[in-house]
Amino acid sequence: LFPLQSQLSQALNGLSDRAKEAKEFLVQLRNMVQQIQENSVEFEACLVAQCDALIDALNRRKAQLLSRVNKEHEHKLKVVRDQISHCTVKLRQTTGLMEYCLEVIKENDPSGFLQISDALIRRVHLTEDQWGKGTLTPRMTTDFDLNLDNAPLLQSIHQLDFVQMKVSSPVPAPPILQLEECCTHNNSATLSWKQPPLSTVQVEGYILELDDGNGGQFREVYVGKETMCTVDGLHFNSTYSARVKAFNKSGVSPYSKTLVLQTSEDTQSEEQTLPFPVPLERSQLRRMSPFSSTLNLQPSFSGRSYFELRSSAHQLSLHSSLQSLNSAVAWFSFDPASAHADIIFSNDNLTVTCNSYDDRVVLGKTGFSKGLHYWELSIDRYDNHPDPAFGVARIDVLKDAMLGKDDKAWAMYVDNNRSWFMHNNSHTNRTEGGITKGATVGVLLDLTRRTLTFSINEDQQGPVAFENLEGLFFPAVSLNRNVQV
Repeated sequence: LFPLQSQLSQALNGLSDRAKEAKEFLVQLRNMVQQIQENSVEFEACLVAQCDALIDALNRRKAQLLSRVNKEHEHKLKVVRDQISHCTVKLRQTTGLMEYCLEVIKENDPSGFLQISDALIRRVHLTEDQWGKGTLTPRMTTDFDLNLDNAPLLQSIHQLDFVQMKVSSPVPAPPILQLEECCTHNNSATLSWKQPPLSTVQVEGYILELDDGNGGQFREVYVGKETMCTVDGLHFNSTYSARVKAFNKSGVSPYSKTLVLQTSEDTQSEEQTLPFPVPLERSQLRRMSPFSSTLNLQPSFSGRSYFELRSSAHQLSLHSSLQSLNSAVAWFSFDPASAHADIIFSNDNLTVTCNSYDDRVVLGKTGFSKGLHYWELSIDRYDNHPDPAFGVARIDVLKDAMLGKDDKAWAMYVDNNRSWFMHNNSHTNRTEGGITKGATVGVLLDLTRRTLTFSINEDQQGPVAFENLEGLFFPAVSLNRNVQV
């Protein structure tokens, strides 16, 4: 009997230990319940705070977008009201002239009628011409050309989730540059790329990098979802290296192969497109047009080159910047794609005028960011003493106002007697001497010294017009229907 009692006692001791452990485990579980409740409250508060922050950011963005709509609204109203005022004045003048003509027709004195009839007929025809094409066309549409692209944000909201619940995806594979679509033109380069054909990894965007054209460090020139990018304002006759990588939420891919491209250098090269070489091989890649580009640090001209530079007391400042350079020529034309709709092009886009009495802006196709460049514009027609403006501008300059009215343009505007410099609607340096039909206006953009200088008929007009220029500049002109350049 005693051995059996001993065995039972030992078994009870083991069971007691298990019961004690179970009680301790229950206490642990009850503590976990409490901890889960506390953590849930804290996590919910954090989640609400994060969502509220997103809502606040969206409300701020909404306010910014509404402000842009209001600005567009005010701009449209101003343009229409200005046109109403302009048209009202012209209509009042026309009506007055018509009433005066009717009174003259009733005049019984033939000699008096003969004395004024010719002048009156010319005045009637001139007034009729002023109501020409475009005068009775609205300058502004009533539609608001602002489409809110909310699809990416909605997609992001739908994909909003807890990171730890997501299975992480791999980073993308290196993109492949499509050699047959990559080319250079003047001082611009276009690159195109794609993902490897068998890649199934989602890509959110790409990062394109170029060096400085002198073998220096790479810098980002494009970040986005597109698979093609054109980079403007590169240096002429320079060799650039380019590479691209892809990214998604998991990270960034390795770089593609580094490719080498050559910008245009002279006027004799025939049009050609060569494939990019593999890394470390260097060969020129060009897509040339009849309008080619200058050598590095050479003056560029739109019509003719200075093989002989004449100097005078008024020309020393202008010509001292040119005398040490040869006569390599960069041909470029006016750009219909970026011009105001009222600009009229002819002569293979080398000649422009306008169908409006108001000033309209047109840019050249080639942008400059380095070096020394000079071009000339000839005045083919100049009637009724208008104020055309010449200079340089950013690509997003206002196209429906005189050049220099905003902070995106640096210009000289000139009439038949004098000129002024203008930037951001600030007028400076009134200078005697104007233009007539047949005059030549020269523009000297020195991005080494970061200055802009003007000339009329090869004589410097005023002092150095602008200093501390930096960035990408396009040749620019503003004019109305009374001028052809």
